[in-house]
Amino acid sequence: MMKICAFLMLMFMPLSAFALAVNADEPVTIKADKIEYDLKSESIKTTGKTEISNQSGQKMTLTDSYLNKNGADLSGNDIELWLGPHVYVKSENISRDNDITIARDATFTACKNCDEQGEVWGLSAKKIKHDMESRMLAFYNSVFWIYDIPVLWLPYFDMPDPGVKHKTGFLSPSLESTNKMGTQINIPFYLYLSDTHDATVTFSYLTRENPLFQFEHRLNASHSEFRTHGSFTHNKEGENRWHIFNNDIIDLGQNARATIFLERASDKTYMQKYGFYNSQPYLDSGASLEFFGQSSYIFADAHVFQELRQYSTRYSVPDGNILPNIRGVYQTSPLFSETYATFMGDILGIAGDNQSSQRMIGEARIVSPWTLWGGNRITASLATRYDIYNFNDITMIDGEKYSGLKNRFLPNGYLEWGLPLFRPSTTWTQVLEPRARLTIMRHTKHSQFAEDNDSAGALLSDATLFSNNRFSGLDLWENGTFADYGVRWSAFDPSGKTIEAFLGQTYDFTNQKNTDPNSGFHNGQSDYVGRVGYNNTKWLNVYSRFRFNQQDLELRHIETNMVIGSPKNFFNMGHIWSRQFVEVGTSDNYINEIMGGIGLALTDRWSLRMNAIYNMTAEQFQQHNGALYYEHPCYYLSFGYKRDNTVKEDYVGTTTFQFRFGISVDGQHY
Repeated sequence: MMKICAFLMLMFMPLSAFALAVNADEPVTIKADKIEYDLKSESIKTTGKTEISNQSGQKMTLTDSYLNKNGADLSGNDIELWLGPHVYVKSENISRDNDITIARDATFTACKNCDEQGEVWGLSAKKIKHDMESRMLAFYNSVFWIYDIPVLWLPYFDMPDPGVKHKTGFLSPSLESTNKMGTQINIPFYLYLSDTHDATVTFSYLTRENPLFQFEHRLNASHSEFRTHGSFTHNKEGENRWHIFNNDIIDLGQNARATIFLERASDKTYMQKYGFYNSQPYLDSGASLEFFGQSSYIFADAHVFQELRQYSTRYSVPDGNILPNIRGVYQTSPLFSETYATFMGDILGIAGDNQSSQRMIGEARIVSPWTLWGGNRITASLATRYDIYNFNDITMIDGEKYSGLKNRFLPNGYLEWGLPLFRPSTTWTQVLEPRARLTIMRHTKHSQFAEDNDSAGALLSDATLFSNNRFSGLDLWENGTFADYGVRWSAFDPSGKTIEAFLGQTYDFTNQKNTDPNSGFHNGQSDYVGRVGYNNTKWLNVYSRFRFNQQDLELRHIETNMVIGSPKNFFNMGHIWSRQFVEVGTSDNYINEIMGGIGLALTDRWSLRMNAIYNMTAEQFQQHNGALYYEHPCYYLSFGYKRDNTVKEDYVGTTTFQFRFGISVDGQHY
């Protein structure tokens, strides 16, 4: 036995076609009945049984081998090669002449000794030819075997060797079936343009509809990336239907970045019918530009929306296109103690339905937090804001049309108190924190607010309390003075288990004439809001937030998420119930919806996954899907379905079945 220099790795190069990944600097060990080394020609000759191995565990056995210095000439007989625990190559004879390597009577499998029933799959060929210059493998008179049964014979085919990362050619097809368009066969073609630039074009044949064409384009530059995908079909009704999505991210140095995005479809239902729909309510196209420094940030963007919902209301966001939106924020270093100041500017334009508005906002705020005796925490804040609006035939909240300028001066401030109370323990450490905030704002008239704006109204929740503006967005504005108050209790143990509970309320000192009764806000005391949660970090994580009527404690809103089990065996559930939540355009005074999913590891290799969304108000499933998976060390397969019960314009819910099969090599799917 002897260790020799790194050029012996050339012994493995002719077999790179069989995915041998070795490090040229890694030492190689040769064992043979007889080893001869010619100093003059720097070649090696072995006699009898020879074994060559490296530190990665890859091993080759052969008889009567010869290898010269640069590997241009090589020969050997009865070759057996282990590329991994189950990846095995055998050849009666191998020879190499410069860039051409030929293996005769060769077999290859990635399933050696991994199944009691035998080799799951393998490939045999009378001759395998590898061209080092073109990096192509040619197989002559080859047979594909499954459990030692021949299933496919090909007189000839070629493919790039495993050392080639990218190669133009056809990819594995996929199969699916729907009850509306029949069986769909997808045949993808991969186009290699460079190491950072490629594309995939897919032809889809449908038995009950005209063909579908899909494409995906990918380009990575030194400081940017470009992604585009889409589809097109000319259906049997003579319609051209399509969609295109694009997302480009361009770095403009260390402190700037640009994004260009495009989402567009030929109509509302095309993406849903052909399986490209991900429950998005609208499609968003536009661009953005970001500048960021150590304590400042500027963001400019524009959006053009395409509505996909069957209905929408004035509370839906977005309502109109945003052209443009520019916002800048600057925060100072501490002025004294922990006190700091923030300056914000915002420009927004909204246009749609022959209406438009432009808004300009400037705001300055100072925040001063203090920790006093006994752990009391006091935070004081003062802010001033000035808005200028230009309206063009805009419908205001009071129902009147208006064109012209409006302005408003909005000074505000708040004083907040909190007192975290700790009770340390070797088992459960508990924290009880009462908290209260008094917010004072200038009272404004509702006639100042337009229906088309960046706000979606107000919905009281535990996340709404203790915020500067309880309305979402910036257009709608709180009126007068209000107080937020609540108490949070939490506990945690050394193992990481946590428990949390919160209950709070807000109180409006100003009479709100037009308060939406569904929002949870009232004149005076609001509804009660809270949340509870528990996580034991092992098999249970549950979280729920709720709202109770402030007069009779009647439940108005509750949403719960829960996960039980391990990553392999689990049950997850989500539930939402809300009364008279009419802003979202529901046809009933109640939302009552449950979502659930299960995952079961039936055996070490078989597993089941199922998910469903059930509308308890309408007493029907909105959608459900499931799949059965089999993971073998040498191959994988799955059979699944998806049912969508949506009815929208020309789209009626469909059922889709999908079958997938592929080969695995050392855990990698192909």
